[in-house]
Amino acid sequence: MKKIKYCCRNFKHGSKSVFKALKHEFPDLKQKKKDCLGNCKLCSKQCMVLIGKTEVIVAPSADKLYKKLKHRIG
Repeated sequence: MKKIKYCCRNFKHGSKSVFKALKHEFPDLKQKKKDCLGNCKLCSKQCMVLIGKTEVIVAPSADKLYKKLKHRIG
């Protein structure tokens, strides 16, 4: 899987817990925190991450985002 990028401004929506959980469960997974990913319309409303350079994954809650990412990882 490509690198997962997190917007630090999205951490208030719960993506910080997803970052920590995946880091604990998959220590070899490439994850990076960025100040802003430039997807403010999505980021301001729900949990979101960027996979690679173009693929955006969004979910209404941190739990659902975690489940989507875990499914993608395999």
